[in-house]
Amino acid sequence: MAVISTKAIVLSSLKYSDSSLIVKCYTFEEGAKSYLVRGILKAKKGGLKVAYFQPLNQLKMVVNHNNKGALNSIKEVHITYPYKSIYTNIVKQSIVLFLSEILSHCIQEEEENTALFDYLETAFIWLDVHDQIADFHLLFLLNLTRFLGFYPDISDSDRSGFNLLEGNFTNASYQKNVITGNDFYKFKKLLGIDFDDINKVFFNKKERQSLLKIIIQYFELHFDGFRTPKSLQILESVFN
Repeated sequence: MAVISTKAIVLSSLKYSDSSLIVKCYTFEEGAKSYLVRGILKAKKGGLKVAYFQPLNQLKMVVNHNNKGALNSIKEVHITYPYKSIYTNIVKQSIVLFLSEILSHCIQEEEENTALFDYLETAFIWLDVHDQIADFHLLFLLNLTRFLGFYPDISDSDRSGFNLLEGNFTNASYQKNVITGNDFYKFKKLLGIDFDDINKVFFNKKERQSLLKIIIQYFELHFDGFRTPKSLQILESVFN
């Protein structure tokens, strides 16, 4: 067993027994790790607090990591970046719930990936400090595919369609899993931009819903066992 100090982002927390939580985090030092936090749901002064483990919270932790595949433990924790608006804004709350569910499912590797950690850290701070965030989740998910290994091939971008299965541009609009027309042009607008450009590609409600379905389909085609998040319905109702 090794004691380490690491930054971490909370992906999920699940009640375990009457008083404990199982918390999954993405750590800067060692990738995805799960922790058993005993007794945290019992009222007591001092010690670890449930509020630390809200979805996508950014933490600094001192932890015990074992090498036997069992749950790890947390010795100390504090919040490194206290969100100013995420937990008080219903739209941002819904986006966070939705994205944390996807991240918890997609990020499984117990190995260091500092580039992915930096992306998550930067993205959620951006979400916290900006107001026009209706399309944030679309760009976040598409850019996340860079780190999952299936970001779209943007060569041949002058072609008239995009093959979601092959992940490239095509003129073969008759093929299955090829998007064309308005969906294609809206999808193409998201490619190659960062969050500061997102206000240049504003979508209406119908376009946003259509694009989200396309991106989820893209994940389903490229990520084995990917499931449509349960929180998708909540997200859609908020944007309605």
